[in-house]
Amino acid sequence: MPVTTIEQCEALILPPEFTEIRLTTAQGPVYRQVSTAAPRDAVAEEVPVIDISRINDDLEIRKELAREVAETCSRYGFFYIRNHGIPEDKINAAKEQAFNFFRQPKELKEKVSQQHSKYSNGWSSLRSRRVSPTESADKKEGFIWSYDPEYDPDTKDVDQVPAPVANALHAEKFIWDGTSHLPDFRDAILSYWQECVTLSRKLVRTFALALDLPESYFDDLVTYPGSDGAINFYPGVEPGSNPGATLDVGLGSHTDLQCFTLLWQDEVGGLQLLSQSGQWLKVPPISGTLVVNIGDFLMRLTNDRFISTVHRVYNYSIVDRLSMPFFFGFNFNENVEVLPSCIDETHPAKYEPISCGAWCKRRLAMVKL
Repeated sequence: MPVTTIEQCEALILPPEFTEIRLTTAQGPVYRQVSTAAPRDAVAEEVPVIDISRINDDLEIRKELAREVAETCSRYGFFYIRNHGIPEDKINAAKEQAFNFFRQPKELKEKVSQQHSKYSNGWSSLRSRRVSPTESADKKEGFIWSYDPEYDPDTKDVDQVPAPVANALHAEKFIWDGTSHLPDFRDAILSYWQECVTLSRKLVRTFALALDLPESYFDDLVTYPGSDGAINFYPGVEPGSNPGATLDVGLGSHTDLQCFTLLWQDEVGGLQLLSQSGQWLKVPPISGTLVVNIGDFLMRLTNDRFISTVHRVYNYSIVDRLSMPFFFGFNFNENVEVLPSCIDETHPAKYEPISCGAWCKRRLAMVKL
């Protein structure tokens, strides 16, 4: 009989044994009990596929979509989106240029190393970070960039950016100047990033409806959004090795920082999320979809109504793995308090107001290099 329900999956883990992992958070270390059982496949209700083609339909249909999003964000915090509208050719172009970047000589990548950055923009080398203090150094290379109004798909006059916004921006030009020898790299990567910005500004309206707020509630908070882009490269294991015997994690256990993340992952797979029972669940790639997961800042604003779920990455394949996460949040200079729809007499606000920028700074200060 095929395994199709959460109960059937959990019944296969007998008896459960647990270990403890430490997570890095903006409020200090957090410890979680995690099953030592082998990761299992997530079932459909744990990471559902949501068709968001309705995002441009009439209001009642948009509200129906929002109700689906609200349900899964309150239970799991992870879901796939189908019919997201990002052209496949732009995804493929970004993927090709990402591989071109990572497969070039180290000395060329070092021109845009994060060691030259004030804000962690640029390239990070293999094992240069340890996201989870109780796991190995991350077996991946990365390339990160921050929101720049010059490239916003909603055209901005960069000379008219309000001073409070400008002071909170983290964009740095050296990462694009240092990759000019790859003639199509910047355009392909930023073209995909722009699609993610446009999609996220639509999705944040769905989240407003999902939280029983006016659809335009967040619009003024995403004019210059926290919208960091990244590409991650996870080298394959050596042929003939026993990858299951190694503790080398590609990206250690963590939660994301901002409101939500859009993740494109290639066909190799390796993403895993931690269920509320402490079991690791595989989140395999599904063609034509992006993975969406809730981040810590939105969990905070919803008074813990929406869940920011722990996740990690392993690459046990002999094939190199590539992913392109996009992290979306509010304008870094805007203080935001717990949402009015998420508090009442029996559920007072648990958290003080804070800006997305200050929140990210607090969390990143905890990460050990």
